[in-house]
Amino acid sequence: MHYAHKSEDGRLEPAIDHLQKTAEKAKKFAEKIDAEEFGYVCGMLHDIGKFSSEFDNRLLNDGAKVDHSTAGAQEVIKNKLLGSGQMSYCIAGHHSGLPDAGTRSDTADIGTLHGRLKKQNLPDYSDFGEVMDIKKLKVTKIPHYLSHEQNGFSLSFFIRMLYSCLVDADFLATEEFMNPDKKRKSLSTSVEELYKMYQSHIKPFFNPTGKLNQERTKILNECLKKGQGPTGLYSLTVATGGGKTLASMGFALEQMKKHHLDRIIYVIPYTSIIHQTAAIFRDIFGEGVVLEHHMKVDYDDKDETDSYHKLATENWDAQIVVTTNVQFFESLYGNRSSACRKLHNIVNSVIIFDEAQMFPIEYLKPCVRTIAELVKNYNCTAVLCSATQPALADIFPAGMHIQEINSHWEKGKDIFKRTKFVFDDLLNNDELAKRLQSAKQVLCIVNTKRHAQDLYKLLPEGEENFHLSTFMTPKDIQRIIDIIKERLKAGLACRVISTSLIEAGVDLDFAAVYRAETGIDSELQAGGRCNREGKRSLEESIVHIFIPEEIYTKRAPVRAKQMIETQRLTIHRYGEIESGEAIQAYFKKLYDLQDKNGLDSKGILDMLEKSKTDIQFAEISEMFKLIDTMTRPIVVIEDNEAANLVNKLRFGEKNRSIMRKINQYCVGVYEYQYRQLSDAGAIEPLGSEAIFVLRDIERYDSKLGLVVEQKLGEGVFL
Repeated sequence: MHYAHKSEDGRLEPAIDHLQKTAEKAKKFAEKIDAEEFGYVCGMLHDIGKFSSEFDNRLLNDGAKVDHSTAGAQEVIKNKLLGSGQMSYCIAGHHSGLPDAGTRSDTADIGTLHGRLKKQNLPDYSDFGEVMDIKKLKVTKIPHYLSHEQNGFSLSFFIRMLYSCLVDADFLATEEFMNPDKKRKSLSTSVEELYKMYQSHIKPFFNPTGKLNQERTKILNECLKKGQGPTGLYSLTVATGGGKTLASMGFALEQMKKHHLDRIIYVIPYTSIIHQTAAIFRDIFGEGVVLEHHMKVDYDDKDETDSYHKLATENWDAQIVVTTNVQFFESLYGNRSSACRKLHNIVNSVIIFDEAQMFPIEYLKPCVRTIAELVKNYNCTAVLCSATQPALADIFPAGMHIQEINSHWEKGKDIFKRTKFVFDDLLNNDELAKRLQSAKQVLCIVNTKRHAQDLYKLLPEGEENFHLSTFMTPKDIQRIIDIIKERLKAGLACRVISTSLIEAGVDLDFAAVYRAETGIDSELQAGGRCNREGKRSLEESIVHIFIPEEIYTKRAPVRAKQMIETQRLTIHRYGEIESGEAIQAYFKKLYDLQDKNGLDSKGILDMLEKSKTDIQFAEISEMFKLIDTMTRPIVVIEDNEAANLVNKLRFGEKNRSIMRKINQYCVGVYEYQYRQLSDAGAIEPLGSEAIFVLRDIERYDSKLGLVVEQKLGEGVFL
């Protein structure tokens, strides 16, 4: 007999038992994508390479590693099963990740799929024939959506979904044997119970007083009504303060109830908003169904509730998932099992994309195509939420129509108007500093970290003046934001100079805002920090859009200059930036300014369409990185906790919890800034990690952040 696994207490699992368990689970998962036969075959064949004496030696005697994945991929091709090409990718990559197809001329020593299919020196695994008749494995149909749309993109998408079904089934089947006492718990309840909790929460809102609350209730009612419509592609346009989060959840629950969907996924661009949104949902539904998943959340294995949530992050076995653009889209273009394992649980979902205008322009077409594929072929409803709805209608594939949920948003938005925009000319730092110092509560947002530091230095020292930028550690940023909130609430003097990190997810209310000119969407976001509570008149609540000194703009990235140019053209034509017509015109012009491939800067879609069946999964995964600007993390030892974390890493202790915690003490610097710090001897590498420790602690100020001797110009934003 051959075995698949050996537990720590010495138990052995027969290989055929593992194959059958995996196959049944993969079949169940793949039913959702109309590919249950594919899932079953992948499960039965993925580990047949373990039916060899070489693998027995590996398992029982800690012998040499054995390639046990290639065998199943070769067998599925050799037996000419329907869909064998798609299944061979999944089986070959179930440990190492979906491979590049390579080329048909690749030799056996190359790790591509074509190369591995030619491998002849595999261990003898023929004993599998004693317990399995491969000829009885059948695939009688391919998924309906591939039979009439066999394009490279849809095919690659299907393979990733099938791969997800296989690797999640493999992980779960292995876990059940290796750790039988390990407890998993689906973060879910009945849809009826979710709906009941939501209805209880919103009940007080249906006797609104005042125009603002009446308009919010109108938006909520429309979301509930439209949620009973068909699945599909929707937009939800709601002015800041209109109750978008709560209303969109109502729409999602109605869709879930009407169409028997499995989960609701909130996809958000900023981690700062995620904490806030997840907290709202936990307040409504409790901890038991809400999963928060992004790089800055850390679940404690020692806490039972936390351990359930941590396990659920592996495959999104939860009814309400709150995650980031990075986590969502990079997984759907990923090739590693850790990223792809969750994908089959995106099927049959309502997906809410909050702040949809924040889709990165250079990856806009791949992101949009992914949303379209989920809606068209995987029974998902997608909702594009924004106060500044991007012009995506022409970017979605032909025939896909975006339905607006809040059909009267243009008429109702003036009710939420709390500020007046004024467009100033050039404001140099001296003049700007004078204006800020003369105000009691004011926010100034600029485009570069250097500008923020320079301007802050012109203000007199005092407990009422603050600086925020990503030259500061996340811990210091949050500490200062908490102080700012307290001073604003108490009516104390409070002057803040910040980069754009403060524009979303931070509920602050200033009497006046100054914003260095940039894209219209960012300017409107900045306006949301002015008179947020609506307690002041429009005349008292001015948002000044100003032109900064040339030293901060002349070396800005091309795309930042295009945003400013487009903003100026829009203001010239419409005289304002708040109407839906102006916002749409801005985005259309901005997209038009990109060159032929500017909305898909890496050419990913062309690469997929041209590839047909030979798909370069690993290469595409490496190409699709939403955070494309490479920075190096510098750890600032500010307190004993930071010192302890650094010591743990120095002595080789490394785990996810340590890395997440140390992120609170990290400042990201660009390559040229890293070289300046390195040349000055100000930093040192931290063990084998690709992070560094600030040796010259004098270079970090808890109010100003990291001080780097900078050349003119730097990246715009944050």
